[in-house]
Amino acid sequence: MTDITSPCIAIVDDDQALRDSLAWLLDSVGIASRLFADGEAFLAADPDGFDTVLLDVRMPGLSGLQVQQRLGERDKAPPVIFMTGHGDVPMAVSALKAGAHDFLEKPFNHQQLIDIVQQALHAHRQARRASLRREALRERYAALRPKERQILVHVARGLTSREVADHLGISPKTVEIYRLRAMKALGAANLAELVRLCVALGLVDTLPEPDNADGGP
Repeated sequence: MTDITSPCIAIVDDDQALRDSLAWLLDSVGIASRLFADGEAFLAADPDGFDTVLLDVRMPGLSGLQVQQRLGERDKAPPVIFMTGHGDVPMAVSALKAGAHDFLEKPFNHQQLIDIVQQALHAHRQARRASLRREALRERYAALRPKERQILVHVARGLTSREVADHLGISPKTVEIYRLRAMKALGAANLAELVRLCVALGLVDTLPEPDNADGGP
């Protein structure tokens, strides 16, 4: 992937004049780009290396929607901004439903294009940072001892230290020692944060419901 501070946009359109114009426009605001005349060439150039894709809906060979579908099969695909002609708006709406970031109708308003690209870049940076945090969290979790992992699961399900101790056949004090070790290893400042990290790790589906969730006393 490109560095977060050096975004690069893929421009995929069979109109060379449009590609060159868009490249010039993006360069004028400090955004680098690479140009592709069709979807096949773009997909062959490692799409994960781009921070956003400006993608034409109608092209020879693979259509923009087909390229989007291929990108959707990848783990870390960049945001897609579709470029459409007037008659392609229904197709663009379908693309949005399939996960596209936005679409622009030709001819473009330059400031609108720049604004939408900047929004997509910001969303991509946020997603990448979140992904890096999740990866780091999974690595720290993987380094825990098996007993610490067991205790985390029970804590995430809302069990008290005594209940965990009874379940595992160990003392409550031992549970507390393992829990505190796990909190330190995962970087959790308190029990609530530890539970949120457990949810992020997928140890439980959602946060535990409070005892009076049904409206009772």
